[in-house]
Amino acid sequence: MTTTRYLFDTCLILYLARTEPLAPGAERVLRERSGGPGSLYMSAFSAWEIGMLVAKRRLSLTQPPLPWFWNFASEQELSVLDVTADILVSASFLPEPLHAGPADRILIATAREHDLTIITRDRAILAYGAAGHVKVLAC
Repeated sequence: MTTTRYLFDTCLILYLARTEPLAPGAERVLRERSGGPGSLYMSAFSAWEIGMLVAKRRLSLTQPPLPWFWNFASEQELSVLDVTADILVSASFLPEPLHAGPADRILIATAREHDLTIITRDRAILAYGAAGHVKVLAC
């Protein structure tokens, strides 16, 4: 039996931090931790996205971005995946059509590299999943 493993999109991280409601499927995954230990991941690239939001004053956190990121990962029992050269190059050669946002491309490449399902609300990523290019779960 294959266990589904999930990658948190940066938007999901921020929704969870603000305790916003999620779609039932995503809520079930988080509640049940259905894949067991090692089934929930976030990309180190999300730390960059969060740092940029704070730097641009579009996000306010209770502590500096880096400790906040690591505390969130610990509290949610998430494993953090490094952004590797393989992922970065793969992000440059994803099947089209896909919008040009580098952060989304890197998260998609991460999910594809590690055979993960991205939990997201991003319409472009969901459409990309519907086209069969990456596994997705709407949150």
